Amino acid sequence: MKKVINWFNNPPVNGQSSILILRLMAGGVFFWEGILKFVYVNQGLGRFTKLGFPMPELTAHFVATAEIIGGLFLLFGIFTRFTAFWFIIQMIVAILSTKISLYLGTSPLPIPPAPPKIGIWAVLHETRSDYAQVLICLFLLIEGAGRWSLDAFLKRPVKKLIGSPRPVIQERLVKI
Repeated sequence: MKKVINWFNNPPVNGQSSILILRLMAGGVFFWEGILKFVYVNQGLGRFTKLGFPMPELTAHFVATAEIIGGLFLLFGIFTRFTAFWFIIQMIVAILSTKISLYLGTSPLPIPPAPPKIGIWAVLHETRSDYAQVLICLFLLIEGAGRWSLDAFLKRPVKKLIGSPRPVIQERLVKI
């Protein structure tokens, strides 16, 4: 268990700068989808109610808040592994709770406006963005946030500069 916790707490921070592009894509999508769950009832409370989630209001608000905060975490590249892991689990639950009934033609949600409307092709079409989000989060889980991230900034060794308050603050934190 210690190895798993250590792995999550110590992500690689020397990845390519281009990882920022993936973080911006995934973090942005989660961020604005979280906001949409508060703004539009059919995306938040209404959707969770139709899907039969227990305590739909609490669940919808929890998921929306987690998407907003987690989206910001990905955008800034902090707690990236924890956030990516959370979003992978969330997306798997979202896929299972919405796409199985679409496959069977029993979805309580509106049917897609254009064919395919049910079956495997409908599922594959409707799950395309979920699939992309899961794979990007899996990449971030494995590779970390990259060089241009708060994770990397916080891991950099501190250079002691004359008159720089940063080393003093960090030395004080180590003593605590």
